[in-house]
Amino acid sequence: MTTQEPAEPSVRPDGEFARELVERGSLEVEGRLVDASNVTLFCVIELDGVAANAVYKPVAGERPLWDFPDGTLAGREVATYLLSDGSGLGAVPPTVLRDGPFGPGMVQLWIETTDDDLVDVRAPEELPDGWRVVLHAHDRMGEPAVLAHADRPEMRSLALLDIIANNTDRKGGHVLGGVDGRVYGVDHGICLHTDPKLRTVLWGWIGEPIGDEATEKLRELPAKLDGDLGEQLKPHLIGLEIGAIRERAEQLLAAGVFPEPADDWRAVPWPLF
Repeated sequence: MTTQEPAEPSVRPDGEFARELVERGSLEVEGRLVDASNVTLFCVIELDGVAANAVYKPVAGERPLWDFPDGTLAGREVATYLLSDGSGLGAVPPTVLRDGPFGPGMVQLWIETTDDDLVDVRAPEELPDGWRVVLHAHDRMGEPAVLAHADRPEMRSLALLDIIANNTDRKGGHVLGGVDGRVYGVDHGICLHTDPKLRTVLWGWIGEPIGDEATEKLRELPAKLDGDLGEQLKPHLIGLEIGAIRERAEQLLAAGVFPEPADDWRAVPWPLF
């Protein structure tokens, strides 16, 4: 019996062409993802004879949120991608704000995934080796269960991105293992608020050092926010929100370790997936 390596995606999400494809490619809607809370459309996008899949979330299909009154959810998705790309923390598929069949919206490259779970709820004895336990609970039959996630460098980096992006909805289903071997975070419409709102399933490294590589990236971030990255974020965020990114990065850098949840808000999203 032979084991085959996962196939490479038709367009590498980390390649130069991927950003150009989502920016300029023709967009054809194939269907709607019905589980999403806002209008989320599955599309084929094509440029120069190369086709791939994409997600398109038109601004017209957003449900207003009272606690996110500024800007658009689509703009926050783009801003989180720009923050990830500019800081080097986490991996977010190429994401742009552009016109589409139903008006302006967020367009993001679709990630082809493997069947491997990176976040799961399981019986404690069924956890893979090395997984990090986030919380203990009981299933509907009263049997012990744990929320846990894999321990991979890319997931640690994604958890750090969530901290500085103030992600209030990092569900397990938003952590994707790509067929290219990378780990991607998606669905960032409710990030980057000025008030502390971090809710995530990636709490597995509480109190552990963030590491030298992440430390260096955080040190470089303020200068980037004063320069090109800050200019790129301005169309999508208000000034106070950009300033709050700097403050969160500086706090994380000063602490030098992964934070623990605060007591004054719910620290995990619901539902978990």
